[in-house]
Amino acid sequence: MRTPTRASTRTPSRTPGRTSTRTSARVAGVLTGLALALGGAALAAPAAHADVTACINQVERELQGGEAPDSVRMACYVGLTGDSEQCETGLTASGVTDGTAVSACRVAPQ
Repeated sequence: MRTPTRASTRTPSRTPGRTSTRTSARVAGVLTGLALALGGAALAAPAAHADVTACINQVERELQGGEAPDSVRMACYVGLTGDSEQCETGLTASGVTDGTAVSACRVAPQ
């Protein structure tokens, strides 16, 4: 035999009008934050892309028209974060000369 469950006799502490106001305020806050975050990313993305591109282009000039391998792209991305030493190490490990590695990593964070 099953034991009947009892329904809660507790009444909600909020009034219905306040709940919808709070919810709409939260939704508006979330949407505003999302719009600001996406807008900031959209503004920053072209600049970040151009910096990595400048680094890769520097290396590709040394390769005389050859396309940079993924290891070069990754090293240039590391240079974008400001870690010049790691960028140079990654580029020289990919076969780039020291002079080109230094100049390419120098343009990455600009």
